[in-house]
Amino acid sequence: MMELSTIATEKRNENTLHIDELETLEMIRLINTEDKKVAYAVEKEVDNIAAAVDIIAEKLLNGGRLIYAGCGTSGRLGVLDAVECPPTYSTSPDMIMGILAGGYQAMFRAVEGAEDDFGLGEEDLKKVSFTEKDVLVGIAASGRTPYVIGAMKYAKTLGAAVLGVTCCKDSEIDRLADIGIAPMPGPEVITGSTRMKSGTAQKMVLNMLSTGAMVKLGKVYGNLMVDVKPSNRKLIDRCATIVQNATGVSREEAKSTLEKCDYRPKVAIVMIENNLDKQSAINELEKAKGHVAAAIEASREA
Repeated sequence: MMELSTIATEKRNENTLHIDELETLEMIRLINTEDKKVAYAVEKEVDNIAAAVDIIAEKLLNGGRLIYAGCGTSGRLGVLDAVECPPTYSTSPDMIMGILAGGYQAMFRAVEGAEDDFGLGEEDLKKVSFTEKDVLVGIAASGRTPYVIGAMKYAKTLGAAVLGVTCCKDSEIDRLADIGIAPMPGPEVITGSTRMKSGTAQKMVLNMLSTGAMVKLGKVYGNLMVDVKPSNRKLIDRCATIVQNATGVSREEAKSTLEKCDYRPKVAIVMIENNLDKQSAINELEKAKGHVAAAIEASREA
């Protein structure tokens, strides 16, 4: 195993050697300056991210699932990305999931030793009935975490697609992945505190992976989240705004149409744009595999 001091995310940052001597404003400006490097690091990985999105979308279209596996901050970021998908895109809670070393309690408090347990990654994948139809994304800033490596190796024995998100190129996780995504934002402001720049880089990548897949699955029309789940007052109101923005109708007509189709913005938009009833709009969306633009175009050409 690699010496910790040789790993990119563990090296000392020459720009912050005297951060403890700075006035508060200087300290915050220094952190901000370092944070600016993150987006540029992620930019260098866009080709790999795009390739990963295509794999994820294909798996989801064919009934598979997206499973994130990680420890500590990395694992929590995977869980966070997964749990935001059902309210945003009306996905099943099982379609995109995050498994975290140490289980549920590790989301809120560190579970000592869990990340060092190679077999636990495989065990946790078995608990969620992981199969070759699914895609696994192993997340670890250092690229060396045994829990994640164990999960990835098990997934590969099944023939599943395996992706990696790290901040260390050519790490074990990066090499093990079918596609390795490894933005390199440089040493942390506080040596080894990978919840900072590394965590931000990983969060940006995960946003791209899930959002890109949802766009390809037809859950976005223009830049509108047309599959949003109206589970609270704010989201019910957002549904009306989405329909208004997509069609140009009045607030009243948007709400009236949504009431006729159980507050499903996609259905409401097709109903309005093509003057269809609820079931006809649903039929057009099914033929278009959920893509609103294609459903509208097909209906108009009919």
